[in-house]
Amino acid sequence: MSNERQQRAARAEQMRKEREKADRKQRNLITVGIVVVVVALIAVAGFAVKNAQDSNTDSDKLVYPAHTDKKTFGFDYTAADAGGKAGANPVKVVLTEDFQCPVCKAFEEQSGAFLDDLVKKGEITIDYRPISFLDRSSSNEYSSRAANAAMCVLNEGGVEDYKKFHDLLYANQPEENTAGPEDAELISDAKQVGVTGVDSCIRKKVYGPWLDKAYEKAQSDGFQGTPWVRIGGKDVKTPTAENMQKAIDAAKKS
Repeated sequence: MSNERQQRAARAEQMRKEREKADRKQRNLITVGIVVVVVALIAVAGFAVKNAQDSNTDSDKLVYPAHTDKKTFGFDYTAADAGGKAGANPVKVVLTEDFQCPVCKAFEEQSGAFLDDLVKKGEITIDYRPISFLDRSSSNEYSSRAANAAMCVLNEGGVEDYKKFHDLLYANQPEENTAGPEDAELISDAKQVGVTGVDSCIRKKVYGPWLDKAYEKAQSDGFQGTPWVRIGGKDVKTPTAENMQKAIDAAKKS
């Protein structure tokens, strides 16, 4: 083979090696690009999942309203809240109720003023323990939405405003098996008692998980129905004003 032919063969071999090198480089770049895209997609998917998880966590998060006890899920309405003078040893009246409960409304109409008067005189405090278990009695889950709205008012405005809202809810209580006031009306009711800034709290049902726990607590305490009145640690089976007064007098002596 002549020198010229050898040189041509050498150049051809060199070009072949350079093409192979370029091809390998191109394949490596493509592989790296694919890996980068896959990693990016995984990161985006992971971020989306995390956001969804965070969103679910936020909606399911147990948030305690201000003024509530973390063990009993109740809070006290005292003489100071009622504009009265605190007594030396007021008797605690524990009242468990559901804003959709028609018997609770009747109880308020018959005995609410009686209890309010005793609170103002400093003779008793009312340990309110609102629960929700009657969503089945309305077509738009009024029981839980009303209870949540009441807790939003309590958290934002305090016990005195809660009591005003509490009374208004009973005054506007819907008939069973009908649609109760929608969120916009509950927000309007809150404004009516002087509490603003609860729109998001009411619409997002912030205290839904808290109400679930409050109901579980009531069940563990022996709950059988509303209104549930306990005075001096004992159930008042028929909570008329007369029977409650007897229970209060007995509690004072014990």
